Amino acid sequence: MEVPAVNHSYTHPPPQPWAGQSPRTPNRPSPSCPFPSYHYPNLNPDQQSVTPMTQTTGTAAGHRPQSLYWDPSQQSYQGVLKPVPEITNKTNQGMPQRSYSLPTSLVSNSKTESRYGLDPQLLPSVVQVIKEDRIQWEGKVFVSECKSSVPPLSSTQCTLEDRGTVTAAKMLFVSHSVILRNPNHLHILFSVLLWPALVNMLCECFPQRDVPVCEAGDCVKGCAHCGAFMSPAMSWQDCGQRFYCPFCDKLNEVPWQSYQPTNQGRRVDCEKKPELSLGSYEILEKQTGKAAVLLLAIDVSASAMRTGQLDHICKQICSQLQALNGLEETDRSDLRVCLMTYDSRIHLYNLSPALSRPHMMVITDCEELELPVVEGLLVPLKDCRHILERVLQEISLFNPESDGSGSQELSVSAGLKILQDAASPGKLLIFHSSPVSEGSNQKSSSGFFSSSKVKSIFQGPDSSISLAKECVNQGCSVHIFVFSHHEVGGAWPGHIPFLTGGGVICYNSLQSEMEQECFRADLSRCVDMQMAFKVQLRVFVSKEMRISGCYGSFIAGPDSCCVAMAALDWHTALAFEFAHNKSLDETRGVAIQFVLSYSSSSGENRTRIHTVILSASSQPLDTFRSSQAETLLTFYCKKLYSLALESPLQSLREELQTEVTEMLACFRKQSCTTSVSPGQLVLPQFLKAVPVYINSLRKSEVLLPGLRSSVHQRLQQRSLIVSMDTLSTASQFYPLILPLSVSADNVNMPSLGEAVRCTVSSLDPGGLYLVYCPLALLLWVGSCVPPHTLLQLFNTNSFSYLTSGEIKLPVLENSLSISTRALICSLQSSAAVTLQLKLVREGDSCEESLQLLLVEDKSPNGGASYADFLFHLHVNALHLVV
Repeated sequence: MEVPAVNHSYTHPPPQPWAGQSPRTPNRPSPSCPFPSYHYPNLNPDQQSVTPMTQTTGTAAGHRPQSLYWDPSQQSYQGVLKPVPEITNKTNQGMPQRSYSLPTSLVSNSKTESRYGLDPQLLPSVVQVIKEDRIQWEGKVFVSECKSSVPPLSSTQCTLEDRGTVTAAKMLFVSHSVILRNPNHLHILFSVLLWPALVNMLCECFPQRDVPVCEAGDCVKGCAHCGAFMSPAMSWQDCGQRFYCPFCDKLNEVPWQSYQPTNQGRRVDCEKKPELSLGSYEILEKQTGKAAVLLLAIDVSASAMRTGQLDHICKQICSQLQALNGLEETDRSDLRVCLMTYDSRIHLYNLSPALSRPHMMVITDCEELELPVVEGLLVPLKDCRHILERVLQEISLFNPESDGSGSQELSVSAGLKILQDAASPGKLLIFHSSPVSEGSNQKSSSGFFSSSKVKSIFQGPDSSISLAKECVNQGCSVHIFVFSHHEVGGAWPGHIPFLTGGGVICYNSLQSEMEQECFRADLSRCVDMQMAFKVQLRVFVSKEMRISGCYGSFIAGPDSCCVAMAALDWHTALAFEFAHNKSLDETRGVAIQFVLSYSSSSGENRTRIHTVILSASSQPLDTFRSSQAETLLTFYCKKLYSLALESPLQSLREELQTEVTEMLACFRKQSCTTSVSPGQLVLPQFLKAVPVYINSLRKSEVLLPGLRSSVHQRLQQRSLIVSMDTLSTASQFYPLILPLSVSADNVNMPSLGEAVRCTVSSLDPGGLYLVYCPLALLLWVGSCVPPHTLLQLFNTNSFSYLTSGEIKLPVLENSLSISTRALICSLQSSAAVTLQLKLVREGDSCEESLQLLLVEDKSPNGGASYADFLFHLHVNALHLVV
């Protein structure tokens, strides 16, 4: 049979043995030592239709599952539903091949056993995929050229070199080879993920050089017909007098002022101009706008005063303003700052240094906001820092004059009005301490999970959507810090922040030291983060292609080729889906260009251009060879989480399962010959982790809520995950589990390459494990951990003295404590929000929070295990093939 699932541009090291696999597995077995047999119960052969995961599925032709094995010659995972022959000789591109079966591993834990008898330890492992990619690319250079091969994974630290097409630091494709004819008949997705990094901002997962910047007047002009910018995708003709635009199929005359001759199809000055030689560059426009401002809105309602948190909030704001302003005279910031407080009214402060003392203005008519004055509301920080500090010190001493609760939308409207009158973009930071109430136009949280319209919980009220659109037009990014129990009443304050490039962070209270540290870190991160404002993203694509969908944290417009956002930071990702208009030209390939126009924090108008050229092939297998599992996961996550606004969740889960099944069936049809066993499982090399990723997405709390999953938790998770980049998304749906050393010396810091699989069978009762994903950080302690290890880490030698829950590790001077705290700080820096470390003791009831992260096991919310889901995909793919 032919299973050409290997991307031949990669040279992989020999496969490493899986957990439970003997090191001598790849050796050819002797006749006296036959392949092991698995004895599983017969499944009902009558149930052979494609069914949802909640139903029992039979096997094709009444076969029984026997084993799943790695074929080193084919570079693919294979399994059978009938006894495996001792040696299978195949032919792949004229070369003899051999397949080997894995031996029986240790008995699986009852929590991880497959209902169909498959051994989970023998299934493709994400941990192993990441390890192999690091061996392949760690510390090396990946050259990003036109029609280049599959880049390294986002978790691999390597250098990316731009030689004519955008690097994977800014753009990733599900597949780097496009099928010539319409892929809808082959069920192959063609999509792209883009997250533009700002000037001099490097994506942490991809060390690389800065994007070059050129003056607007020095760049060679792009296409005069469609508006596409100059790039290496343009082909030169007539000795450089004309160039062909791949986006509109038209010729352009080159003005004599910028003419240069060509040599072998390239201009002689191409190495001196980034627009001619690089896939990414930036244009600094001559016209500049106004710099972004910082607006602070503090809740001073009666209920907020009763919480007693205002004093700490104001102290932290003062600390951040002092850090912004600097200690030296030369470090003083020109950032303009505005302060307002609110209850049922708006209080504005004239901070002009010309006044002897600040003036407070109260706006009682909040229906149609009109500012009493404009001068003095926005003042450079270097001129008003001491005045601001004085006001902040006195806010906690205010006597509330109104019993009305503060409204988040009221503070947003006031901040937006200030920005509109100043004609400036900016950040609006809202500190809300009173209970979040439910307005008359908002939906009640009761009965959501029993309702047939579960999708309605993700839909924001009309007032929030219209207000968010105004913020997008002005470039106002809203960030809300909530210090009350936000689940009371059913309202959720995150709709506007989510749609404006901001965020919402909730705290139980600020009474504990850990909560105060989290707030301090979150506030510092929010203030310091560099952002692009008034963002306009335009997409140009070859004439044979079109954009069929765009997904992410933005307000969808009528034209998917143009996306408008209020603000954008370096880790926000968008997903685009493309489709064919007609057959492609294999010699030209596909050209795609993203043009990002934005205003920097200092007011500079910049345009960033990303261009990529993908190869086109008549062979569907080329598309599978150049695909990546983590990119496909990220695309599906953004698509489904975006469609949750308008589609029932059950239909989304079924649609996802159907598409993946059809994709695997398509690969089987294209790669397998008639000699392949009817029950043989074949997975593409670079998509072998897709089943575990997709299963984790299907049973996530957003799409499949558990009994203890609240509405606000789901809304918060959706808003954070839908904007994540590939690295964060892959970590969210397959968390990192790192074993900590329990030896007596404890000299080595835990390595990210030592991660174990996300299953309960990986957890040794005698070990310590740090479990991380961008939204959770747990420390699991086994019941048999040595007392000396507990003493080094927790300053106690008794397991019974430990208490599950949020914890701050004591600062102890030993290697285990130092290395563990350093690792936690490293993981915290890459998280979406500041995470509180949670201690989980083995056997405690709070282990359910850990079970949600063990994505290979059966989920507490009813999701299937990885082994069962993979078997189900295989069986239903067989039905489609047959």
